[in-house]
Amino acid sequence: MSPSPLNLIAFVSNNSWSVYNFRLPVIHYLQQQGYTVLVIAPDDAYSQLLVQEGCIYAPVNFNNRSASPIADLRYYRQLKKIYAQYRPAMVFHFVAKPNIYGSMAAGALGIPSVAVITGLGYAFDRRNWLHVLVKALYKISLNKASETWFLNAEDAAIFIREKLVPENKTRVLPGEGVDTGYFKRTTAAVQTGGKEFIFLMSCRLLKSKGIAMYAAAAGILRNKGYHFQCRLIGDYESRHPDNIHPAELEQWQKEKRISYLGFTNDVRPFLQEADCCVLPSYYHEGVPRSLMEAASMELPIITTNSQGCRELVLENVSGYLCRTKDAADLAAKMEMMLHLTQADRKAMGVQGRALMVRKFDTRHVIRFYEAAIRQFAGKQRP
Repeated sequence: MSPSPLNLIAFVSNNSWSVYNFRLPVIHYLQQQGYTVLVIAPDDAYSQLLVQEGCIYAPVNFNNRSASPIADLRYYRQLKKIYAQYRPAMVFHFVAKPNIYGSMAAGALGIPSVAVITGLGYAFDRRNWLHVLVKALYKISLNKASETWFLNAEDAAIFIREKLVPENKTRVLPGEGVDTGYFKRTTAAVQTGGKEFIFLMSCRLLKSKGIAMYAAAAGILRNKGYHFQCRLIGDYESRHPDNIHPAELEQWQKEKRISYLGFTNDVRPFLQEADCCVLPSYYHEGVPRSLMEAASMELPIITTNSQGCRELVLENVSGYLCRTKDAADLAAKMEMMLHLTQADRKAMGVQGRALMVRKFDTRHVIRFYEAAIRQFAGKQRP
């Protein structure tokens, strides 16, 4: 028997991996409240894991990096067909194309929806034809959404200023939430005289995440005679226009600036071993999940003084902020971290975790979902 439309909530994203890794606590909570969750995303290794978690899964075919209007029209039609088939009480869309074409499809069928802007991303980093097109599409589509959610106030202000969304239909979330019970240090950090200091950077392998700055800062500190490791974990996005070329990463490894450890499904062992988390991003971040996970596991943080990143650091209390695209300033902050005592770094980590628990824990985000479903679900046209 299929679930009642009144109890069916849809999550639509560009991959199942992000739904499983970022939104599973919200899904579990909704299930506990009697809802069934329909996940609509391209098929990947996590699609069946979501089914095992009790979700209904509906596959779609689309490329989030494609600029083909024919492919985008096909994606819109796929979503509209699935919405018409399942008739969910409400739809939550994540990332650009689901936000744009999903909001249009839901609006055409009178289904309430929320567009979650997880970050402005690559299109807002350049003033070109793509930037103009994406803004125009957002303006049309977000008018169809019941609400638009942002992960930081600065992104919301940009959309409101550009008149892409009415201010009274916006909400600012405390990121996408971090499960502070799952991301929790299991033992005290081991720091002995023989242990080399470990910096860790965890991100998608994109230039705008600041990987080149990380490598350059490592070179500066090595030239000063410091001994440490700069580890990097994350995955390549070969079709992304901003991707790091494997040859660049190979060169940095040959120069012993970075140690690339590949992609992992569980970052906790890497965070457990590290002494400090670094993210010198100049990407238009929402709120970086990697920093939230690191802070939740009591790691001090070094990141850029930019939107989405600065919200996660209490300056000089739980970490340091550096200037964007400034390897020398990043190196200076990393040097400051190297000079701290173990006790001082531990105190920074404790303050960072306290911030995550107080403001960014998943339970705070769940309240937004609860309120939206209570307000909008069931308001479909017959």
